[in-house]
Amino acid sequence: MNANGAMRKSTSHRGSADAIYELRIALPYIVPTIWRRLEVLGTMTFDELHDAIQVAMGWEDCHLWMFDVEKTEISPKSEQLDFPGQPRARSADSTTLDEMLAGRCMKFRYEYDMGDSWTHEIKVEKVLAPDPDMAYPRCTGGARAGPPEDCGGFPGYQNILKAVKNPKHPEHEETLEWIGDEWDPEAFDMDAVNARLQPRKRRPARRPKKL
Repeated sequence: MNANGAMRKSTSHRGSADAIYELRIALPYIVPTIWRRLEVLGTMTFDELHDAIQVAMGWEDCHLWMFDVEKTEISPKSEQLDFPGQPRARSADSTTLDEMLAGRCMKFRYEYDMGDSWTHEIKVEKVLAPDPDMAYPRCTGGARAGPPEDCGGFPGYQNILKAVKNPKHPEHEETLEWIGDEWDPEAFDMDAVNARLQPRKRRPARRPKKL
């Protein structure tokens, strides 16, 4: 995302004629499932895919992140460390989906916020021909609101749900004051997501926090 909160425009959004990946992105362990379905160009970089997932899931882009594709780490070059005997990570801003996925239906992972450890399971459901009249990336499905930022990962999220739903919970008032009365864990607005996926519609980006 750029300094004005807009999703950075890809350098090549025309792509080859075989390069639309339909991705189902879901957070494990949460029932009912929090998920999104995105259609993205194969020429998209993993840096751009990170941007799209942040918007689709409702994250605030303020933590470290990485992808794991067949045991290959793909992450921001500025955040990579070299470890003896370990394969070097690939740079997210110069590695495309086509390079790693090669037109295959497969699974890979995206992790956001190494403290809360939000692992997203990503499944390539289909590989499609691009529609020349369609703007990519786009969201074509999903369910439920993403978890609040900095809520303590899966256990913290579960505790928030219990506190919000139960007026007698000892943390009910405190949780509502923190999260806001209007937060609805069941809310999902696909039109709003698609509006924000357009470069001019994004929120201000925030500087990632270091652990």
